[in-house]
Amino acid sequence: MDIIGKKGLKSILLGLPPTFPAQKVNGHLVTGFISPDTLSNFTYPPELKQEISQNIGKYVFDVKFRTNQKEQLLIDIYQMTKLHFKTIKYLMTSKEWDYCHFVIIGLDRLHHAFWKYYDKTHSKYEKGNVFESVIKNFYKYLDKEVGELLELIDDETTVFVVSDHGAKAMKGCLCVNMALEKLGLLKFKKAAKPKTRLEDAQIDWENTYAWGWGGYYARIFLNIKGREESGIIPPEDYELWRDKVAKMLKDLPDDKGQPMKTKVYRPEDLYDTIKGDAPDLMVYFDDLFWRSAGTVGYESMYLDENDTGPDDAVHDYYGIFIMSDLKKKIGKDLGTRNIIDIAPTILDMFNIDIPDNMKGKKIQL
Repeated sequence: MDIIGKKGLKSILLGLPPTFPAQKVNGHLVTGFISPDTLSNFTYPPELKQEISQNIGKYVFDVKFRTNQKEQLLIDIYQMTKLHFKTIKYLMTSKEWDYCHFVIIGLDRLHHAFWKYYDKTHSKYEKGNVFESVIKNFYKYLDKEVGELLELIDDETTVFVVSDHGAKAMKGCLCVNMALEKLGLLKFKKAAKPKTRLEDAQIDWENTYAWGWGGYYARIFLNIKGREESGIIPPEDYELWRDKVAKMLKDLPDDKGQPMKTKVYRPEDLYDTIKGDAPDLMVYFDDLFWRSAGTVGYESMYLDENDTGPDDAVHDYYGIFIMSDLKKKIGKDLGTRNIIDIAPTILDMFNIDIPDNMKGKKIQL
């Protein structure tokens, strides 16, 4: 919902993932990394696409960052990021705007691809490696680009630097469906080849109680009778099985047999409203240090790296938050803030009433 647009304020939006396909806003929008290609509907207004092509060049949304071709990847990340900043500068200097919001996806890709070369605590870190300064140098480059953007604004403009997640070393990948098989909760009619998608595997549904999807956290589904096509768990035993499976997953050790700081949630524990086909359980293995894999066909439930390609980092719960109001010039530690506090804070700065159903509270300075 374009809340500020309805109040007549104009926006520049670039790189926000949920904006594809391009949504109508009071201003100008370029969609983010989930956009398939430049033939798609990736700008608003639609004619902005041609304008970017003529003034910026061929637009790039993302890079293939799970690769062993690190030298080329580094080139690609820089080229993409320079293009994104060039587009932002073009829009800021050629369009009317009250609010500008952009995402630099290149930093996320750099973390995933180069974290083990930088982080001395990473199990795969090698002292003196050729990529050891890559992350540090990229941050210096970002500082330079951001500095150039700050030259384009006046003292009446408030600046936020916000990350929607942090990053930390990935210990490995836990194959959730192989774990469920070992726990006796999932059965295969025939062993699958490594990296087989669950939907392509031969599952013995009449003897399967649970299966899962991968990601930064695992999504676990119970095979409930009447809800699933081949369900076997009686609906009246649903909560009993949720508790049972949750405990079994929470008690899983790591690859060395050591306890993990695993958290298991029910969706209703985290969300006021449950939409779509929600999982029955959400599992965060070892405080997110272990990523979840949904593919099957492995001898072990533990993988040395991501099942979709090389990956050095996982997301962390805490990112960064910086707020600069050049008029006030106060240095102040605002403590740990919730990302949902950002929207009401910005609305308050525009003197726009915060909707009653909006979560978060404005940040008091």
